[in-house]
Amino acid sequence: MAHKFEIYKDKAGEYRVRFKYNSETMFSTEGYSSKSSAQNAIESIKKNGPAAEVEDNS
Repeated sequence: MAHKFEIYKDKAGEYRVRFKYNSETMFSTEGYSSKSSAQNAIESIKKNGPAAEVEDNS
C-alpha cells in the first residue's frame, strides 16, 4: 500500500497521527491525550478531507 495513517506516541506521551505516502510523512496532527481521539481525527480527515477547499496564499 502506497499510503497509510499511523498512530504513534510522541516523547510527551501524547497520541499523534501521521499520514505517509510511499514511506514519506506528508503531515502529522497535534497531540491527543487518548488513542480514541487520534482515531477520531483519522475518521474526520477521511470524511472531510476530500471536500476541503484549497487556499493558495502564494
